Amino acid sequence: MVKLNKIYTKTGDDGTTGLVSGPRRLKNDLRVEAYGTIDETNSVIGVARLHATGMPELDAMLMRIQNDLFDLGADLSTPETDEPLSYEPLRVIDSQVERIEQDIDRLNADLDPLRSFVLPAGSHISAHLHLARTIARRAERLIVALSRSEGEQVSPAAMKYINRLSDFLFVAARHANDQGRADVLWVPGKNR
Repeated sequence: MVKLNKIYTKTGDDGTTGLVSGPRRLKNDLRVEAYGTIDETNSVIGVARLHATGMPELDAMLMRIQNDLFDLGADLSTPETDEPLSYEPLRVIDSQVERIEQDIDRLNADLDPLRSFVLPAGSHISAHLHLARTIARRAERLIVALSRSEGEQVSPAAMKYINRLSDFLFVAARHANDQGRADVLWVPGKNR
């Protein structure tokens, strides 16, 4: 499916990049920003996984999500067109959304209900998962903006997936904080 023999091609020296379907876009194009931010989210999840020792179930979930994020990047980098393609583009599908929902429900089952907002802190893995959550939210804002741009389309499953991802990362961060017992809670007005 993917074959990379040479990493630098020099084709991007003019500030453009090629989409999977062939057309070139500026590197600051909204579509490129969206899938680039998905890549950034994926990288932070990779760092979080370094701290997942003793958490094989969570690590397996994060590994699946990392793979799904490459699918999402492929989806976003292959815009819908009216022109037929010589291949079937890779798209996020509903079963991937359903799987992340099941993972959220599994991790959330062991958590006590929140009585305050959670600060992005606690364990190393939790702090990295919170960072991934905020980057995923930025990706979502970019994807929503892209979907509202003239001539651009984003699949409903891709929109659902990125929305669920930040929910998953929040619940996973709490789960990684000793099932929420090590969460650092916001105390409104504490330092007034």
